[in-house]
Amino acid sequence: MSGYPLLNAFWTMFLFFGWLLWIFLVVWVLMDIFRSRDISGWGKAGWTILVIFLPLIGILAYEVVHGDHFFGRSDAYGNDVYQTEVQPQGRHRGGGGASDLAQLSDLHDRGVISDAEFERGKEKILQ
Repeated sequence: MSGYPLLNAFWTMFLFFGWLLWIFLVVWVLMDIFRSRDISGWGKAGWTILVIFLPLIGILAYEVVHGDHFFGRSDAYGNDVYQTEVQPQGRHRGGGGASDLAQLSDLHDRGVISDAEFERGKEKILQ
């Protein structure tokens, strides 16, 4: 029939998706290293070299040392982005209340913020 049996095709797909998951894990750890505020510049360089040149040992060591903050840092990063991009910061940014309200309305129209967040932001701007 065929020179490539079905079981071999499944095994190839399994290895391919395992390889993709491994690449994703390496990229995720590298992103976490550079987002981390509690690691110095030299520490980030060291972790990066370890993860790139000895990926299995580097990722396992990073998880052991910094694994307790791994997902918390991701949530904190999302909240930082939310604070700087979505919530209005008052009139010190330059445009005044009208431009802040227009920006808030634009974010609401694009679906970036919910109705409740829009109302809270509008109240903060109008105060």
